[in-house]
Amino acid sequence: MNVVMKYIRKLPGFLQMVLNVSLFLVGLILSFLLLKETWSIFSYVFLYTEADKNYYEFTEELLVFFLYFEFIALIVKYFKTNFHFPLRYFIYIGITAVIRLIIVDHDDAKNTFWWSIAILAMVGSLLIANSKLLKRES
Repeated sequence: MNVVMKYIRKLPGFLQMVLNVSLFLVGLILSFLLLKETWSIFSYVFLYTEADKNYYEFTEELLVFFLYFEFIALIVKYFKTNFHFPLRYFIYIGITAVIRLIIVDHDDAKNTFWWSIAILAMVGSLLIANSKLLKRES
């Protein structure tokens, strides 16, 4: 029984290590995809002719770039704040994702209205998360 308890006590540390390694690998993959998206944006701006350009696709690529950037920033913040995910970073990612959704799929005015209400709710939650009552980090 004593041997089992010894392994049970080591389990949280092992799981934390698995989580950290996994997040590090996800960060590397996202960094590669961020560089790929950066190349796509630069090639779109400098190599495409005016006839080839579609500004909706460019805006979509730009917002995907920011999503990659925000996820990488979230992972970096996780390691810098002693293995803690700040809530406001998830809200930033949610706002960016919904803005991307509105830009890509804006055909139905009713859906666009509801998505904008969702953004308003996330901005309100961001105000609450940034209040002094919930602020943990300095």
